[in-house]
Amino acid sequence: MESLPGAVAEIRAFNRAYTRRFGLLDEQHLGSDLSLGEVRVLYELAHREGSTAAVLARTLELDPGHLSRMLGGLRRSGLVRRSRSPEAGRREFQRLDRKANSHVSGLLRDLSPRHRSELVRALSGVRRLLEPDAEGRAVVVRNHRVGDLGWILERHGAVYAEEWGWGAPFEAVVAQVVADFGKAHDPRREACWIAELGGERVGSVMLVAHPERPGVAKLRLLLVEPEARGLGVGKTLVDVCTRFARTAGYRKITLWTQSVLTAARSIYARAGYVKVSDGPNTGFGEGLVAETWELEL
Repeated sequence: MESLPGAVAEIRAFNRAYTRRFGLLDEQHLGSDLSLGEVRVLYELAHREGSTAAVLARTLELDPGHLSRMLGGLRRSGLVRRSRSPEAGRREFQRLDRKANSHVSGLLRDLSPRHRSELVRALSGVRRLLEPDAEGRAVVVRNHRVGDLGWILERHGAVYAEEWGWGAPFEAVVAQVVADFGKAHDPRREACWIAELGGERVGSVMLVAHPERPGVAKLRLLLVEPEARGLGVGKTLVDVCTRFARTAGYRKITLWTQSVLTAARSIYARAGYVKVSDGPNTGFGEGLVAETWELEL
């Protein structure tokens, strides 16, 4: 896991590369007579009808005095006025907006399609982490599709290795569960779901029939990516399982977990699950206690 000083150094290095690559240090942004801050203010005014200085200051997290000086400069340039923005301001914003899009497009054309997708995913991840209330924060749950089972296996292996040190034995268990589901499952009574935030996969869960207990379903492979925790993703996935199980006619759901997974155990408890047994588990590491929880439907 990245140390705090290492993370600080990496973020500062990214900031230097980003500002240099996108020309953000130029006094005249995008070849105009406006600074980056002034262009940003024009952007907000173009997208917010009737916006006030107070709203702009809160939205951009700017000092009101600094914003007032920028607005004064824009007024002297004839781009804004205290009432509705003049047409000159709209035309200037549209010109700068087209130029910004062209500039970014030029940078992206230098990348291969794979690297372009990787960049977009990385920047989307940065935005999710730094702007937890950004648009598109609703959890979307969908049924699995091609590629999702491989993602479930890869992310379980990576996340649990980093957070708990569970290696190949744990990954082998997950691989078997994934393979069994992929080879044969009854879509009327078994399903796999993926949770997405902003179009990115951030969680998974499965519900399958218990092989030895008729009328009992097994909840398996609940995972929430670290950056999506605290947003209700786990609860949403567990609730989807409960609704599906009731519709499919199950009378009970059972699951197997570890006592150290306190966040998951809390989700199960709030959903009505009750721990019915526990015992030592040496399969993934030392000192683990495996637990079985069940929910009566």
